[in-house]
Amino acid sequence: MRRRQQPPLPKRHGLDPARLRLPEDGDWATIRDHLVERLPRVDPARIDELLRDGGIVDLTGPIAPDAPYVPGGAVWFHRDLPVETDVPFEITVVHRDDALLVVDKPHFLATIPRGQHILQTALVRLRRDLDLPDLIPAHRLDRVTAGLVLFIIDPARRGAYQTMFHKRTVHKEYEAIAPYDPALALPRVVRSRIVKEKHVLAAQEVAGEPNAETSIELIEHRDGLGRYRLRPRTGRTHQLRLHMNSLGIPILGDDFYPVLTDKPVDDFTRPLQLLAATLEFTDPISRAPRRFETTRTLQAWTDPAGWAG
Repeated sequence: MRRRQQPPLPKRHGLDPARLRLPEDGDWATIRDHLVERLPRVDPARIDELLRDGGIVDLTGPIAPDAPYVPGGAVWFHRDLPVETDVPFEITVVHRDDALLVVDKPHFLATIPRGQHILQTALVRLRRDLDLPDLIPAHRLDRVTAGLVLFIIDPARRGAYQTMFHKRTVHKEYEAIAPYDPALALPRVVRSRIVKEKHVLAAQEVAGEPNAETSIELIEHRDGLGRYRLRPRTGRTHQLRLHMNSLGIPILGDDFYPVLTDKPVDDFTRPLQLLAATLEFTDPISRAPRRFETTRTLQAWTDPAGWAG
């Protein structure tokens, strides 16, 4: 296996620097000219500032403001961080050993850095708070979903654990709170074709061969609400939310289905009532059985008045 090139800049906030490969067919006079064209969202004055301060480097060191363009080379730099709203909820460590870290992620905290969520993500917080700079997620949960996430501590074992999720050999169970419909026959298996277009927030179910499958059963019900156990066989975007909505029982707190609503990123009320409750698998290294269960509960079931606000 080809070894990943070590960045010439140290991590910042637990994050590796960005790496840009310089195209072989480039005809720019300077690296600076290429960066201005390559990074249209970055003010050229900011690129000049980074160059003056030694913030853009190659394998030999800082790049000078007038450094000539080198086809096929590469440069590294730390991107400027967005302004983020603090997510005021803690991550709970469920299990830790030499290879694995299993945590209970709260609602509203993204798993990995993406878009406007960088420092306020589970990965960056855990790398920083637990002093685990090489921590890697084996999978991820949506920002609005709470529950179990498995991270890999030892990078040498990354492939073995991530492969489990790619091959769907990990047994996952979720809990959800949604309306109770006495006319709905459960348990049942829901199958459909789900597509998610780039730059479109919501996924949708369309005609065609099914690519998503979920087993849904009712655990208990009271006061017009049901507590459901969901077992996905596949991992399509928003699969559980779409399948519950397709049955006419959308998950409480869902701002996408059935109606897309614009909820401010700093509104931490009425979280989506979906919880990754169980992870179970045969350890690919030790071959021992592993089972992890959430320490969290869903507020709409345990404290309906508090959840409704």
